[in-house]
Amino acid sequence: MTTLQLHPRTIVRAAGLVDVPAVVRLFAPPPASPRLTVSDPDSSAVDWEQAQRAMRLMLAHHALEEGQVWVAERADGALLSAAIWLPPDIGTGSPDPRISSLLARELDISLPERPVLSTALGAAGPDAPHWTLVTVCAPDDAEACDRTVVAELLTTGLGAVDGEDATAVAITLSAHHANQLRPLGFRGPREVPLVPGASVWLTTRHGRSGRADRG
Repeated sequence: MTTLQLHPRTIVRAAGLVDVPAVVRLFAPPPASPRLTVSDPDSSAVDWEQAQRAMRLMLAHHALEEGQVWVAERADGALLSAAIWLPPDIGTGSPDPRISSLLARELDISLPERPVLSTALGAAGPDAPHWTLVTVCAPDDAEACDRTVVAELLTTGLGAVDGEDATAVAITLSAHHANQLRPLGFRGPREVPLVPGASVWLTTRHGRSGRADRG
């Protein structure tokens, strides 16, 4: 397992199956957080247990298999932040039939044909193939979003993106976190409403040739 030592208290490393529950808690905290639905815009309720189960399945059977997942953690094992990299054609679209079937079977629900999240992100993102980055920091933790931690968390994924001279689109849960990606070349944060009162932010980093064209 690749591990990067930042300083005595924080390391960045590739995630594995054992990290899935903790990563899910970063993205989908307990129900004390604002309620959010990404499946039915007419519904105001969320089954958080089901949402977390769905995310665990997606991480274990989609993100870890098809892309890269990196985490930053303290020496005591507490996660500070996580980054999920998905290559072109695997990012913001609807899950492939195998994943959809798994989710439907394990969650015992009928999945919508056009999920709100993937539909909104697909409409807001660039038309050209691009890498998708989904990243999150522990709330109310300054170290979690420290520039050094964020840069090391993303360095391996950015290396793969730059190796292809590709565009990357980052999805964050806050405008502040999107702005923290600016030193790494991401530009133009834009809010993408999902349902009333709930949004994510997209920010884009063009390949080297694209950045040169833009000056």
